[in-house]
Amino acid sequence: MATTKFTVHTSLSPSDVMAVINDFGPDRSRWWPNVDEAHFTVHELGPDWAEVTEGTNMGWERERYSWDAAAGIVTIETLDSNLWGTGSGWRYELVPASAGTDLKVTLTRVPNSFKGKLIAALIPIAGPRTLGKQFESVLRRAESR
Repeated sequence: MATTKFTVHTSLSPSDVMAVINDFGPDRSRWWPNVDEAHFTVHELGPDWAEVTEGTNMGWERERYSWDAAAGIVTIETLDSNLWGTGSGWRYELVPASAGTDLKVTLTRVPNSFKGKLIAALIPIAGPRTLGKQFESVLRRAESR
C-alpha cells in the first residue's frame, strides 16, 4: 500500500473548491489532466455523491465520490480499476485559510497489477510534488474563470 499527503493553497473559497472537485460536467477532462474524454463516464449522480469512471489509457478507475460540504470533506473510494484494488482512494479536506482555502489531499493506493505496483512504488517519492502541481494547475485555472 502506498500513501501520500500534500496540501495545495488556493485563493478560492472552500465552496468554490468543492464545486471544482465535484463538477462532473462535460468539461471535466479539460480541467483535470489525469482524465480524458474516452475514460470519463458518470454512472449515477446524487445530491452528495457520484459514481464515475475516470482516467486515461494508462490507468482508469470506477469511483464513488461522497462529500459533506458543511464539513469540507470529499472521499473517493475505488470500486474497480485496472491498477488499484480495494482500499484505494482519495480524501480531500478543504480548510479555510488566509485569503482562500488549503486543500489537504491524502492518496492511498493498493495495487492490483504489476503496473500498479510499479506506480505505487513511485507515489511516496514523486507523488506530493507531481500530484500537487496537477492540483495547483486545476485550481489556478478555476481562479481565473
